[in-house]
Amino acid sequence: MTGLAFITRATFGMAAGLGFAVLASLGPARADDLPAAVGAAPGAAAAMQSAPSPAASDEAQTRGLVEDVAAALGKSALSLRPITQSPVVIELFTSQGCSSCPPADALLAELAQRDDVIPLALHVDYWDYLGWEDPFAQPSFTARQKAYAYAAGERTIYTPQMIVEGGEALVGPQADTLEALIRKGKDAADPVGIAVSGAAGKYEIEIWSDNPLDQPTVVQIVRYAPEARVKILRGENAGIEMDYANVVTSWHAVAQWDGKAPTRLTATLEGEEPAVVIVQSALPGRKAPLPGPILAAARLDR
Repeated sequence: MTGLAFITRATFGMAAGLGFAVLASLGPARADDLPAAVGAAPGAAAAMQSAPSPAASDEAQTRGLVEDVAAALGKSALSLRPITQSPVVIELFTSQGCSSCPPADALLAELAQRDDVIPLALHVDYWDYLGWEDPFAQPSFTARQKAYAYAAGERTIYTPQMIVEGGEALVGPQADTLEALIRKGKDAADPVGIAVSGAAGKYEIEIWSDNPLDQPTVVQIVRYAPEARVKILRGENAGIEMDYANVVTSWHAVAQWDGKAPTRLTATLEGEEPAVVIVQSALPGRKAPLPGPILAAARLDR
C-alpha cells in the first residue's frame, strides 16, 4: 500500500480524512427503490444500486511533506499566469456487492483511457451485508457519498452513482448524459489555476485564482490503482470476474486554502500508485464542511 503524510499550518479538522461530514442517518437504496425526487431518468432505476482495500497501513508506510506557504507568496507571479482547463473529475460510487454496478464500472474503465477526464472509483461498504465484502470498500468513501447527499439536500444514497465535478449527480451509467456533463465541465471556465512540477514522487503544487473565491477550499491528494481484476465468489454478483479501473485506495485532505492569496504546496509520495490533486469548495455544514464544486484538478505523474 502506498501513501502520503503531510504537515500543514492550517487544517480543516475533517471527518474520516476526507474533509467532509458523515451522515449516519442516511440509508442506502437500490436504484429501483429511489424516489422520483432523486431525478432518475426513465429506465435508469433498473440499471442501478452501491472502494480498494482499507488503507489501515497507508499512513504508517508513507513519508512526505505538504507545506502551506501562501502567506510568504502574497500576490506573486502565480496570479499572473493564465488558468488552463483542468480535466473533469468523475467520482463513481460503486460496490462489488451491487448487481446493478458492473455496467457503470465498465463505463468508468472506458473513461480511464481518456486524458480530458479524471475518473475515480470509490467502493462503498453498505452492500457488504449481502454476502460479499468488497475488498476495495472503505467506510470513508461511504461517508463522502453521504456528505454529497447532505450537501444536495437528499436523504438517500444509492449505487451506482456518478458525481461530476463535485456537483452534478447521475443515477446509473447514463453514457450520453455523462458525456454532456463532461462537455459542460470542459466548456466552463475554471476559477482556480493549478500547476504541478516535479517527478519521481516529489512535487510542487501551485494554486491560484484571478479573483478571490467566495468559499474556502480543501486541497486533497488521491491515490488509486489503475486496474484490478476480482473474481466475486458470493453475493449478487457471484461467479462474475470483474475488471476495475482507477480504484481509489486513499483520499487525504492535506491542506485548506482560503481562495485568496496564491498557495504553494510540496508533497512527497511513496509507491507506484498514481495520484491526483483536487481543489474542492468546502461548503458550510452543521458540524463539518461539506464537499462542493471541484475547482481544479491535476495528475501527479509518476
